[in-house]
Parts: sequence; C-alpha cells; structure tokens
Amino acid sequence: MDLGLKDRVYVVTGATRGLGHASARELTADGAKVVLTGRDAARAESAAAELGPNAVGVAADNADPQAAVRLVATARERFGRFDGILISVGGPAPGSAVDNTDAQWTAAFESVFLGAVRLARAAAAELGEGGVIGFVLSGSVHEPIPGLTISNGLRPGLAGFAKSLSVELGPRGIRVVGLLPARIDTDRVRELDALSGDVAAARSRNESGIPLRRYGTPEEFGRSAAFLLSPAASYLTGVMLPVDGGSRHGF
Repeated sequence: MDLGLKDRVYVVTGATRGLGHASARELTADGAKVVLTGRDAARAESAAAELGPNAVGVAADNADPQAAVRLVATARERFGRFDGILISVGGPAPGSAVDNTDAQWTAAFESVFLGAVRLARAAAAELGEGGVIGFVLSGSVHEPIPGLTISNGLRPGLAGFAKSLSVELGPRGIRVVGLLPARIDTDRVRELDALSGDVAAARSRNESGIPLRRYGTPEEFGRSAAFLLSPAASYLTGVMLPVDGGSRHGF
C-alpha cells in the first residue's frame, strides 16, 4: 500500500530515541520529511543524521511555551510545508499516589499535558485540510498501570482533549488521532521493568499477560504511527489505537 507520505512534512517531538524516534524513522522510510526534537541539541542532530537528508534535528522542550510556534516555523523554513505533528513525550516519574511529590506532578503537567496542548493548538492554527495531529499516549488511558500514578492521572485527560479537538477540527478536514502503546521494547520500558529488582522476571510476568506473549518492537509501533499520520488513514479521526499485542481486553 502506498501511504501517500512522499514529501509530506511532519514534526515529531521527543524523537531522539524510543517511540518518537521509531515513528520518525518509519515516516522518512516511506518518503516523508521530518523535524524531530529532543531536549539535547547534539542528540537531536545525531538522531536526525541517522535518518538521512529528509530529517532535521532541533533542540526543544515540550514544556517551553515558545517551542510549538518555533517547530512549525522550522518545518516550513527547511522543507517548505507543514502537514502534521506527532506529539511524543517521555514518561513522567514513576511512583505511587502517596509518594509522588507536588514538584513531580507539576513538572509532568507542564511537559506531558500542557506542553502537548500547546503543540496541538499551534499545529491546528497552521494546518489546512488533510493535516493531522497525533498523540503518543499510553494504555493507561483505559486502565491504570501500577507504579505509574502520574501517567495514570494525566494521559486520560490528554486523550479527552484529543477527542474534543478532533470534533472541533473535523469540519476543517484536520484529523486528530492517538496511539496507546503498552509493553514496547524501549529503554523506558526496560527501566520500568528494572524497578522490580528482577528484569527477567518482570518481563516474563508482563509477557504472560499479553495475548501475543511478547513485547512489541519500536518498529511495529512506528509503522502504526506512520499509517495513522498518513493520507491512507484519511477517514480516521478521534480514534485511540492500542498498540499493545492485545493487552487491553475490552472492546
């Protein structure tokens, strides 16, 4: 299938590693051009260089109120157009409801929630018909994940914002979509498994609860993201796609 990505231009945040990087890789592999971001300039430039001439790396923090406008402007300056954005952020600090501090909640709200809202609003102001706004969220949108209380609190609210935005932007022909990863084999998930004190046991236990009996690969997630962002998914909006090997048992 031709996804129709050739020469389309996307901003992908949090893309120096993990799910954001995998998504940027699959987009460029199918002909798109990408402005990818990370907090560290050298890492952002290195990640872009790995993807070739159709990628440019920019240092940006999602919590920075000026980042959104700057990234859209960079896409237009470097590649001449702007077709969409995939908003991916690092996971907030783990912890229980009684242990997470006000400072951890505030930092996560600024980056995970408000930063994503700003990016989406800035993109919406610049996109035309056929544009798309994507959010990398989490399976915690539907079911809390033990030990990730802050994520459990913020991700469902962001999914609600995304759904509201899809209704508002639909008449302009702009789509809004979300991806809900579960156990994808990234550095972040390995770090979470390590919190148990026995990485191998944690992975085995988690895999036993996944119908496909394995963790997903970043490439599998990236391909799902590339499809949802592409013109091939032109009649999909307001959806939250689980990329979880069947972990979510509800319809």
